Amino acid sequence: MQFDPAQLETLLAISEEGSFEAAAHRLHLTPSAVSQRVRALEGAAGQVLVRRTSPAMVTPAGAPLMRLGRQLRLLTAEAAEALGAETVVDLAVAVNADSLATWFRPVLAALAGRPATALRLFVEDEGLSQDLLRRGEVLAAVTSEPQPVQGCSVELLGTLRYVPAATPALVQRHRRGRGLDWSAAPMVVFNEKDRLQDGTLDAHGVGRPALVHRVPSSADFLAAVCSGLGWGMVPEPQLRDCLSDGTLVRLPGTTAVGVSLHWQRWRLQSTALDELTAAVRTAARGSLRTARRS
Repeated sequence: MQFDPAQLETLLAISEEGSFEAAAHRLHLTPSAVSQRVRALEGAAGQVLVRRTSPAMVTPAGAPLMRLGRQLRLLTAEAAEALGAETVVDLAVAVNADSLATWFRPVLAALAGRPATALRLFVEDEGLSQDLLRRGEVLAAVTSEPQPVQGCSVELLGTLRYVPAATPALVQRHRRGRGLDWSAAPMVVFNEKDRLQDGTLDAHGVGRPALVHRVPSSADFLAAVCSGLGWGMVPEPQLRDCLSDGTLVRLPGTTAVGVSLHWQRWRLQSTALDELTAAVRTAARGSLRTARRS
């Protein structure tokens, strides 16, 4: 079974743009021509590949073709670059927000040395980012999943530790004996997927307090905890300065929680992916805890 590269690129464009019309604009085609390409690709696959909804959605049957299309896009761009053509290599990568705000930042500086490389970041929870790999939306991902997605390699990067912390004033206000009144102390979470705080609550035999604040940005999450809005699980790299200047304190009777992070990438002979992987490894070694250091 063979697939037309132009049709695969059209499928990618629809997924990225969200509609046939927007994909047509990007590809300099008419919407009718885009529809014809999709129908031809669906005929070759023998299955419906795109749901004609708003936004348009690639079906699970289209995921393998998404992966193939993105691989062809990457390898074609690298071949053109090697031949001296002016082209842009597109790197789609999934990373969780806390990594992006802390240890992953040197990766951005490393990629700045590749002026013809466009980084397309997907910010997703580390427990869900492997789904983007399965759907073919990204080439690589920082994930908590140690089992490789089909067609990918995986390696352990290290552990990002989270520390229960709050302002001294909040701790004093909700102190109970030598500990904390966990059922009354307000709490900050990242979003509805964030369950890190719940492990600490479980260890103290209580559920979530009535007052739970949701702040879906790593920098603003830290600012919320530092302002006394509530206590939260703060990434260790962000916490160091706040502890040293007294803005935050570790909560009494608690332990840090470690989240193991892995790097999954497609198994392709790609210079851009190899350089990206090397930059990720270097950045992780500089900030994440390894088994020896934990």
